[in-house]
Amino acid sequence: MRVRWDRVGRTALLVLLLLVALAYVGPARSLLSTWHESNAKQAQLRQLQQEHDALQRRASALRDPRTLQSEARRLGMVKPGERSYVVGDLPND
Repeated sequence: MRVRWDRVGRTALLVLLLLVALAYVGPARSLLSTWHESNAKQAQLRQLQQEHDALQRRASALRDPRTLQSEARRLGMVKPGERSYVVGDLPND
């Protein structure tokens, strides 16, 4: 029986091609997973940046004496020397 080197070569080349393809599967999956994770982190970063900006605006507003006074009044505080009144038994309209 004679060895057909052309078939052996094609078979070896096919096996080698399959091994190379299998070698790329793991890194490709890792790359895809990292890409998805990166997108999720970017979305989280945008959300946290918006929250940070809102808190910065709130902190800036609270430095204004008028805002500070209105917040204190909302909490029921009064200035020294002022009288506080509590009105009760109001109708529930």
